[in-house]
Amino acid sequence: MKAPAIDYRKLRLNNINTPQFRHLLLLLGWVGYLTMYVLTENLIPVVKCVPVHCRLDDLIPFCEWFIIPYVSWYFLIAGSLLYFLLNSVDIFKKLQTYIIITQIIAMAVYVIFPNRQDLRPEVFPRDNILTQLIGFIYSVDTNTGVCPSLHVGYSLGIASTWIREKSVPKWVRIAIAVWCSVICISVAFVKQHSVVDIFAAIPMCLFAEWFVFFRKK
Repeated sequence: MKAPAIDYRKLRLNNINTPQFRHLLLLLGWVGYLTMYVLTENLIPVVKCVPVHCRLDDLIPFCEWFIIPYVSWYFLIAGSLLYFLLNSVDIFKKLQTYIIITQIIAMAVYVIFPNRQDLRPEVFPRDNILTQLIGFIYSVDTNTGVCPSLHVGYSLGIASTWIREKSVPKWVRIAIAVWCSVICISVAFVKQHSVVDIFAAIPMCLFAEWFVFFRKK
């Protein structure tokens, strides 16, 4: 088994700002994001949010099976960050920076242009463990702050990062890219996002892509 790039057993609160461990401070971006998430979810009334919708939304059927890739997104984020944290600090910093950029842009849009989607079915066509899981997600995640989609934003960033990771087999990189692609479309099939939200994430990701991978330092 490959040894971790850094021995995190030596990490202490008094040395977290040293060159060896300073990259961990990027994880504080999640604290800022979650704080803003709670504030926007609770302080922006639904009635003040503009509905996001397009004709294609009506053509995409609700399919509870897509909740599997939708939920796997959480494991993809944690697994990817942990892998690079242990094996490549430089790539970890790039991926986490990419995520922070998408968080900042998305949250700014949610505040400046409050939006929502009204696509969720009032009654599920079937009653099974998958629809029950979707019902739970609906209950803890409101239908506001949806455009651009961070599900898509993170997924594109993770796919882009893994594709560049030449230290892993090509089939692994392809599999992760396909996984990310399925996650991106899953948001429409479980009626968590409009197709507009998916496409709105693309310019956000292009900016993050430029900033992280192509900007001259």
